[in-house]
This record gives sequence, structure tokens and C-alpha cells, in this order.
Amino acid sequence: MTLQATNTQPMLQMNKLSKQFLLHLQNSTALTVLQNFNLTLSPGECVRLSGPSGMGKSTILKLAYGNYRASAGEILVRDTDGQYIDMTQASARAVLHLRAHSMGYVSQFLRVIPRVAAIDIVAEPLLENGLELMSREQAREEAAHWLTRLRIPEALWQLPPATFSGGEQQRINLARSFIKPRPLLLLDEPTASLDPVNTQTVIEMIIQAREQGVAILGIFHDDAVAQEVVSRTVSMLPLETK
Repeated sequence: MTLQATNTQPMLQMNKLSKQFLLHLQNSTALTVLQNFNLTLSPGECVRLSGPSGMGKSTILKLAYGNYRASAGEILVRDTDGQYIDMTQASARAVLHLRAHSMGYVSQFLRVIPRVAAIDIVAEPLLENGLELMSREQAREEAAHWLTRLRIPEALWQLPPATFSGGEQQRINLARSFIKPRPLLLLDEPTASLDPVNTQTVIEMIIQAREQGVAILGIFHDDAVAQEVVSRTVSMLPLETK
């Protein structure tokens, strides 16, 4: 399955983006983690968010994916029809549509329905909303391809991944996100918990996605991985020095 970029318009634009958290257990103190952040991400780019912990890197990915609501600014994601949707104003339905067709997200944690087999978790994006012209059997065949590529033993395919090792869960997460080509991909430490062989496979997957025109925004704490896949770096600085 391949994805070709249709034009060079940005896939993601963040303009004057800010995020505050209210600490309800501390008298509703407002904690600002992001202020007036700007970013443009184009097809075929892999942009690395870099900086010490606490600078808001993961927050940016969660804002882009709609897990957090921005306090100010706009987040424009280009939909499959070429229109831009502002994630700060989008309805829940619009967010779900973008997730299904326009952007994937590899978080540091695998969140799945208990007791669902790993192969079905990976296949699910190909069957979402009943809109795909693909049978469940075909989706499972494609899932088997990705599970094999990421070296998940076949003996585990029919088991729920809740009891898998951290590295195995991360590979399930990656397979689930890469199985359906989408023009925007958000990666939060995609090679965390992986051994060198599987890390190299993920590097190859990211490079292939870039070559197919996917726009990638990621956090890569492994400098060696970043050197292989990143096209440019955005450094996150403490708010008082910005």
C-alpha cells in the first residue's frame, strides 16, 4: 500500500500555539507549557522536536492529534480533500475523520481494548467506519505482513497484547499506525524499548514513508535514529528564553 503526495501544500501548520494546564490540586494554578509556538510541516519532511524534558514536545503531538485542546492559537491539518481543519475548533466528528484518513499517531503507550487479539488490533485501521473496500480477511492478511516485518512471533498474533513486553507492545503500536497510509504521521519516541535490529526496521519504515510523501513530526531521543530519518530539527527552549 502506497501513498503519493498530491501537492506541496503544508500538511500541518501551527500558528501562535499556546497551552496551559490548570493544576486543580494546587488551587487551580495555571501551568504554561507552550506559548506562541509556530511550525510548518510539508509533505516528505521529518521534523524533530528537540529539547530537555518538560519543554512541551509531547504536548505538541497531543495537541496536533486532538488529545489536548489548545489554550490559544490554531492547528491547521490538511484533510484528504485539500481543505484545512483547525484542530482547536474542530468537532469531535471532524477529529475522528482526520484520525481515520489524514493522520496517524504512535504514542509511547499502547492503548487497546482488552482481550482483542494483536492481529485484529493492527488490522482495525483498515476497517474503521466501515468505509474501506477491504474484507476482514484481507485486513488481517495485511496486518500479518506488518507483524512479520516487525518480528512479532506468529504464536502471539491471536493473543491480546496487554501481557506483551514493552518492546512488543511498541511494535504493535507501530504496525497499527503504519498499516494504513496517511499523509501526516506523529511519532513520540517510536524506537523506545526496541532492540537494534527492530530499530533499524523502524528507521527503514520512516524513510520509506518520507519517500512516499508522508509529513512526519516526531520526538527522537536517540540521536543515531534522528540522524538517519530527520530532515530538520525544531529546538524547544524554556519559555523565559524564547
